[in-house]
Amino acid sequence: MDEMVFYDTLRQALWIATMIATPTLAVALIAGLTVGLFQALTSIQEMTLTFVPKLVAMLIVFWMTMGVMTETLTGFFTGRIVPLIASV
Repeated sequence: MDEMVFYDTLRQALWIATMIATPTLAVALIAGLTVGLFQALTSIQEMTLTFVPKLVAMLIVFWMTMGVMTETLTGFFTGRIVPLIASV
């Protein structure tokens, strides 16, 4: 396998991983900021208050974007990885 093909495939895989992780991480960031602001305003320092809302928000977003994630990974695998394996 040519070195440039390897690096191009790696670049595409990292880009796809970034695009797949972005919605979940963005929601975790927003939920964390919201809960942190709420805790700062009310002086409530409960540890589960920071964990549970972020977990619920991330699970909801993951469930909503699961189809897109699967299609993206399947398309990358069948369109890029399988032809590379077949050509070797």
